[in-house]
Amino acid sequence: MIAAALLLTFTISDYYIFNRINQFGVFAISQWIKKAGLLLLPAAIFCQSRRCADCAKYIIPVAVIVSACTFGEFFDITKVADTPAQEFYNSLNLFMPKWAHIALFCTESVCMLLACAAIFLTYGFKVQAKSFIYLPLAIAGAMPLNIFENFFDINTIPADSFLRFKNFTVWHFLAICALAGATIGAYYFLKNKPKEEQYRWLCAAAGALLLQYHSKDSMVMGDGYNVYHTVFACIPLFICNIGVYVSAFSAFFRKKVLYAISFFVHAGGAISVFVYFGKDSMSDYGIFCSYSILYFCFTHIFLFMLCVLPTALGMYRFRIKDCIIPLIYYFVVIITASIVSAAVTGYSLKLGLEGDDVLMPNYAFTQINPLPFEVPPVLVINLWGYELNVLYILGLYAAYVGIFFAFCGLYRFFLFIRGKVLNTMSGKGGQGSAPESQLFADSGEAAFADGEGRADEDL
Repeated sequence: MIAAALLLTFTISDYYIFNRINQFGVFAISQWIKKAGLLLLPAAIFCQSRRCADCAKYIIPVAVIVSACTFGEFFDITKVADTPAQEFYNSLNLFMPKWAHIALFCTESVCMLLACAAIFLTYGFKVQAKSFIYLPLAIAGAMPLNIFENFFDINTIPADSFLRFKNFTVWHFLAICALAGATIGAYYFLKNKPKEEQYRWLCAAAGALLLQYHSKDSMVMGDGYNVYHTVFACIPLFICNIGVYVSAFSAFFRKKVLYAISFFVHAGGAISVFVYFGKDSMSDYGIFCSYSILYFCFTHIFLFMLCVLPTALGMYRFRIKDCIIPLIYYFVVIITASIVSAAVTGYSLKLGLEGDDVLMPNYAFTQINPLPFEVPPVLVINLWGYELNVLYILGLYAAYVGIFFAFCGLYRFFLFIRGKVLNTMSGKGGQGSAPESQLFADSGEAAFADGEGRADEDL
């Protein structure tokens, strides 16, 4: 079911329908509920959640049947080609034949019904009314983020409108507040729960992150995402793209090396792009409720939470020696991203594309400079007709490594200050401050566990 759903995201129609509710109506709603099923059914089966099972076993079969009866022109959706370049882009994006699209759709639906049947056999026919509180959570987690585009036409909104998302606007400030608020809120929600329940909630967040991340596959090929509009943008070679998988797998498998890479590389990377992601030369995010801005905020906020919460909750303690593997990993990623970016651009140049039509995937920012200064082309390598600025790539690596160490340094400084404050409070308040002091001990200084769940004796 999950494999078929993943492959279906590489079709234009998968998310094309959600900002065209007036055209697809009931079918679009049933597909939304099926996407919620991609969260509920794995939680019911892999995490053995009775409440998720209760939500899924009666609701999801109805959605599957309704979608099978109302698909209409779903399998025939194509994008209009207004220019020769767009015609070429469409030839890339429409790589999946109609028969394969139909086969995958049917496979996903049948597997969903089989999963629901397995849940009936496991949990029986009875349900608890309180279980259905999970249904709106799953529907919210699976919300098609382009659904708000049913209510506005971006082409009618002036470029200088207050609604437009740009750096250092009120929307930029609110995005940063959402990052901080969601992370702090999640920490206080989870801190007093049993460890296994904490793990289940992190797995649920990882599932929602993966689901929303892969919505981009369909969007770039259909309506476009930010400045990207071909399937090449779906290759996960942006740092945060890879971080989605690393952080999600760290929640699923609880491995120390995954926790280390997430915390050292991807936490700092996720928070750093909040500084400049509205930069005009790199972005075209539309207004504050456009798909692109909602997608960016949702995925990067959840990515940051999954990177830092295991450490904050005492599941893993990052030590300075743990940075060795992440540094090697990041070097391999940025070199690979540079080569593949050059290969895609070189391929488009050989096809005769020119100017703005040339494909610049910019994996890991290896083609468009996010740094506040230009790097001279002192050392250049020509790959497939594209000139790669080696000095810039090395400088980019060094800059991000600096960000990673700065993030870890700030985290340690925060723990130090917090420890001093809580120790002072504990001395003044006596027993009344004990719970908060213990919280600090669990989350920052004394009682960490590594990725395998063993107590860390190396304070």
